[in-house]
Amino acid sequence: MFASTTNYIQEFMKGKIILFSAFLIMTTAAVSAQAKNAPRSIISTTALIRKYHDQKELSGMQKGELLELYIERIKVLVKTLPYIALVTKPGVTMADLGIPDDGDHKKILDAQAIGTTTFLDTTVEFQRKMMPYSDKGNLIAAILFYENTLKSLHEFNELNEM
Repeated sequence: MFASTTNYIQEFMKGKIILFSAFLIMTTAAVSAQAKNAPRSIISTTALIRKYHDQKELSGMQKGELLELYIERIKVLVKTLPYIALVTKPGVTMADLGIPDDGDHKKILDAQAIGTTTFLDTTVEFQRKMMPYSDKGNLIAAILFYENTLKSLHEFNELNEM
């Protein structure tokens, strides 16, 4: 009798584990499907600068810190500049602009995102290998130039809203 009760409990537990596993798989699939159907931002939501700097502040930084700022600004510019005729801020979707949210437009946006990622991966690898040889003053000047370019995008946006 004890063996039969133990077998029953084991079978019951196996059933619960299988049921729980199936539930987790279905939940994960539902969440993934929703994420694929959710409207995507035209400009990546990671295309943001947390802080702008001045020359004095940058001069007090180590070259490694400057290189990271330099790379961050390149990424933001590459993720933003190609789209300024449409939008200048992250978070705006095709639907927000009246662009049909259909398969063709999603495909072209996905292809652009893949191309941008590929370009940035190559560019960042180059920057990490070559920019340590750059002059610290040139690195600071480039960061300030990139930051001014990004600030001018805000001005562009204000002019465009008039």
